[in-house]
Parts: sequence; structure tokens; C-alpha cells
Amino acid sequence: MSDPSIKTAHQDLHSGQGALRGEHPGRARNPVIKVADLAWLEFEKPDLHRAEVFARDFGFFIAGRTPDALYLRGTFPGSPCAIIRRGRASRFIGPAFRATSRSDLNRLARATGADVKELGEAGGGRVVDLLDPSSFPVRVVHGTEELPALPEQQPLTHNFGSHRPRINSMQRPAREPTRIQRLGHLVISTRVFARALDWYLDNLGLIVSDFLFLDGQRDRGPAMAFMRCDQGSLAVDHHTLAMHLGPSTGYVHSAFQVTDLDAIAAGGEYLAERGYKRSWGIGRHVQGSQIFDYWRDPDRLMVEHFADGDLFSCDVETGWAPMRASGQAQWGPPVTREWLGTNPSPALLREVMQCLREDNELDPARLLGLMKAMNS
Repeated sequence: MSDPSIKTAHQDLHSGQGALRGEHPGRARNPVIKVADLAWLEFEKPDLHRAEVFARDFGFFIAGRTPDALYLRGTFPGSPCAIIRRGRASRFIGPAFRATSRSDLNRLARATGADVKELGEAGGGRVVDLLDPSSFPVRVVHGTEELPALPEQQPLTHNFGSHRPRINSMQRPAREPTRIQRLGHLVISTRVFARALDWYLDNLGLIVSDFLFLDGQRDRGPAMAFMRCDQGSLAVDHHTLAMHLGPSTGYVHSAFQVTDLDAIAAGGEYLAERGYKRSWGIGRHVQGSQIFDYWRDPDRLMVEHFADGDLFSCDVETGWAPMRASGQAQWGPPVTREWLGTNPSPALLREVMQCLREDNELDPARLLGLMKAMNS
């Protein structure tokens, strides 16, 4: 029997194991800047009216609209958390991160050879426009207008064991859209995972909360990273950007914080009654611990309601775990193939064949490892 007084390096942390000698440290030694948070995400859609109807049903508030753009916000103060521009097709454009200071914008511009420009739209401020190794446009902004807070969706009062504050009153959560509070995180897929990972760590100062590796291929490095912002001793979301190696390069999903489990469940009932399709949920994740619920918008882009996520300061070490479909949740319904993106299709087959012909980080062994992970 093991001695309970003896603790391993990671026994009291979020992950069962940490890095082995010589593995990726999960952070840059001297990043150019350290961004404070995600500011917003940008999309294009051909039908802004349909986009607005779903946005309201999902729980966004409208911060502004023009003939060619829709600005969505949550209840927390700050900038809009999503901008939808009129375009020919429904697609994700890229993220915008918030710099801590104007001097950080200048430093980033000098280091990357970019320019600091006026943002030139509602909210003002300045921006540095970059392109990451996956060819995603990445904006870093500062000095944008801060919108005031909106009324919150109040959490329900719960009776727990002998602590029973709710007396002579019933629980009746309203069947209405859950109110989005803020943008939480973005997940993307890329064929150049290692290069993109180092780019975000080196230039934006993100640090890795958790790495996932493919079974039998840990020696080849991680295949997924959950990255958070580095705000020192201030605890922040377990991940602001998550990225995984895959045969396609593109948007996977984005996540928006809501009040609590009841808000997620009642808001989900509201969405289902209006004919929207749940992708997966309700459950609780492993990496990040969030209670989650995933939905598809009318153009099949995936968005997530979440609540009760982990918060880490800068001194929490990077965890390492095997990538497995069954390891995505602590509890909840079985993960769906639709959510995993592994439903067989001609488009998926074309992506696999194309990536094998290109110069990237995927080879037959990595692809087989990914397929095994998604079926384990």
C-alpha cells in the first residue's frame, strides 16, 4: 500500500501527470507580449437577419448593427464578443485578442513587422493585424470602447444538505434564452500544430494548461493544447484558445459563459423548441471542468454554452494526458461523432487526401493516431 503522506509532483494539480524531461515546456521564456484576453471573434454570413434571430435565441444581446455588420455582446462590460459581417458564405474569419497597453501594441508591431492602425469602426481603438502559421487572421487590439454592464440572469438559490436557504418557494427557471455573459474561448484545428503553438506562445504570451498526446506517440509531442492568458497571479480561464492537430485547418467551436447549470438547461430547452440542433451535451468536461452544451447555428457553425470553468493563475504547471474521445467528459451523454467531426463524408476524405500531399505535420502514423483517439 502506498504511503498517503508521499505526494507526486502532480497529485494535487489538475492533471495526473506533468511533462517529462525534454518535453515542450508549455510557455515561452520571453514572449513578445502577454495578451490579457480574447476581445471578440469575427465571422461572415450571407444573411444577417437569420444570424440575428439565432443570436438572440442563443442569448446574445445586440450591441449595434449596420447594413453590413452585426455586433453581439454579453451582459458583462467590455467590447462586443462577436462581430458578424455580411459575406458570400458562412465562415469564421479570425479572433481578436486584447493587449494590456498601447506600448504592447507597439512592441508587437515592431517584433512582427506589422503596423499599428486605427481600428476604424464602432468602438474605435487601435489594432495590429497578423497572420498565424495556419493562415488565420489574428487581430490584437487596445483602446476599444467599453460597453456598460447589462442586467444579469441571477443564479437560482439551492438547498444543499443541511444548508437550506430556500424555504416556502419553488424552483421555476424561466423557459427563455440564457443570457450570454462573455466570450470564453475559441477552438481551432490545424495541420501545422507545432508551428502554430509556438507562434501563440512566443508572440502573444499564452501558456499551456493541458497538452493531449496521441496513444503511443508521446515522443512525437502533443497533438492538442489548451492555452490560457498569462495575467500573473490573477486567475483566468483554463483555456482561452484550444488548438488540435487535424486534417483540416479551421474553426471548431467557440464558447460563451452563462450563469449556471439551470441557465444552460432551460436555455437549451428554449433552443430545442425552436428547432435548433444540439451537437452534444449537457455534461462536464475534463480539461477545464466546464459544464457544457453544444449547439449548431442555422449555418452549422458550432457554439457552446458553458458555466463553472476552472480558473488558473500563471504558476499552475502544464498537464499531460492521452487524447481520447471518451476522455472529453467526466459525466454526460456519450460524445457524438457529429461533435467530433468524424462522420464519414466526401469532404472529410478529400481533406485527408489533400493533407497527405502537402508539407505539414500530418503523416499516416499521425492520422492513424488521430483516428484511434476519436474512437477510443
